[in-house]
Amino acid sequence: MSTSTTAVQTPDLAHKVLYIGGKWVQAEGGRRFETENPYTGKAWASIADAGVSDVDLAVKAARAALEGPWGKMTGGQRGRLMNKLADILERDADEIAMIETYDNGKLIRDARWQVGLMAEWFRYFAGAADKIDGTVMQDANPEFFVYTRREPIGVVAAILPWNAPLLLMTWKLAPAMAAGCTFIAKPSEFTPSSALALAECFAEAGFPAGVFNVLPSSSRDVPAALTQHEGVNKVAFTGSTATGVKAAQSAIAHLARVTLELGGKSPQLVFEDADVEAAVNGLLRGIFSATGQICHAGSRAFVQRPIYDKILAKVVARANTLKLGDPRLPETELGPIATGPQFEKVKEMLARAKADGALAACGGGPDESLGGYFIKPTVLTNVKPGDYIMREEVFGPVLCIMPFDTEEEGIALANDTRYGLASGLWTSDVRRVHRVAKRIRAGTVWVNAYRGVSPGVPFGGFGASGIGRESGLEAINDYTERKAIWIEMTGQTKDPFKL
Repeated sequence: MSTSTTAVQTPDLAHKVLYIGGKWVQAEGGRRFETENPYTGKAWASIADAGVSDVDLAVKAARAALEGPWGKMTGGQRGRLMNKLADILERDADEIAMIETYDNGKLIRDARWQVGLMAEWFRYFAGAADKIDGTVMQDANPEFFVYTRREPIGVVAAILPWNAPLLLMTWKLAPAMAAGCTFIAKPSEFTPSSALALAECFAEAGFPAGVFNVLPSSSRDVPAALTQHEGVNKVAFTGSTATGVKAAQSAIAHLARVTLELGGKSPQLVFEDADVEAAVNGLLRGIFSATGQICHAGSRAFVQRPIYDKILAKVVARANTLKLGDPRLPETELGPIATGPQFEKVKEMLARAKADGALAACGGGPDESLGGYFIKPTVLTNVKPGDYIMREEVFGPVLCIMPFDTEEEGIALANDTRYGLASGLWTSDVRRVHRVAKRIRAGTVWVNAYRGVSPGVPFGGFGASGIGRESGLEAINDYTERKAIWIEMTGQTKDPFKL
């Protein structure tokens, strides 16, 4: 890749076909589909459209790599390739980020930050690749030497979302690579281009053919074929809860392992002793960063009554100043909704919320002046816990805010959801921090902050927010099988009818 891209040039995607077995190949039947730039609402790339027969080719290529050169590598050798990949990502960060911005509408500064995080993830798990340990079971049986070892789970199929395509792929890919698995990526039909850019990086880094494969497709048959394929040993899915359940059911039918990172309706609890300015900034960050299109968006704000009016006024004032516009420009603060269907969904949910009695303190609908898929930053008041807008994921720049009185009431409101992905807690009382954090049903609790991630910290949710955790060293275990090995030590012939 070149690195000459400026902030307003259309990026050059070198390959717009499938990447299978280390080769760039046309899709079955030569089919293609177009992807839109959500800022303009117009097509910008024509991509090969994989079919079911391509799924079989990719699984075979991944299996061959697993049983061939990749499977024979040591953890240290895998780690060196992963570090080389990280070097390439850092070198080409500007161009890869621009491709993501054109496909997804993500702010260029956010896209650059996420490509940098990808390099961090690969380096972290590269360092862990040669440290996957087994255990000696000293007292299992005095007549045996017994130990365990962890082996790669096998071929991994990743079904990926459109909101943060590359970073969320990396959360799966980096631990899978460290564990010694091979990988088939099915990017969203809305945002396939950056996965192909990543495949270019894999090719340059020198990974064996078949370790990483990319199947862009507009067909629902392709992800279904992947999850159903008996050659796939694990399905790693990020997306909506309803679709995740279907993917899991399909995978479990042939006993493939599953990790699901699903939706959220994350609460932010602001107590009366909170730093007001910090809390306002955190509420804004939680819902308006990435245009609210993050699974852990802090979409429900509960503010203790003595400071409710002050917090509301400051949030609304700042929301009204957010700069909407071209996501390629560094001064833009809020980009478009990533897809046309999602844009329509957000509009419908706002209309329903107003019908249920919600009031828009700011925003409340699309920005018609900008074209594309822009929703104004929205703060809804007069909402009730049972309202549809308070129960279901919006995936847009929409904050619901309501007051509460006591700590018990605040905790109850925070936990009044079928989801449990993340949460924010704002208070200056360290004792309250520990009391409340313990009782919030969520996989992550940020205290006096919101939206922090690290490759060493597990991420995932309770309830309808998914199964399993991504990131952290334990994520490698989710891409391995644990094997027990018994070695008879006495050399004596045993009674065949006794254990």
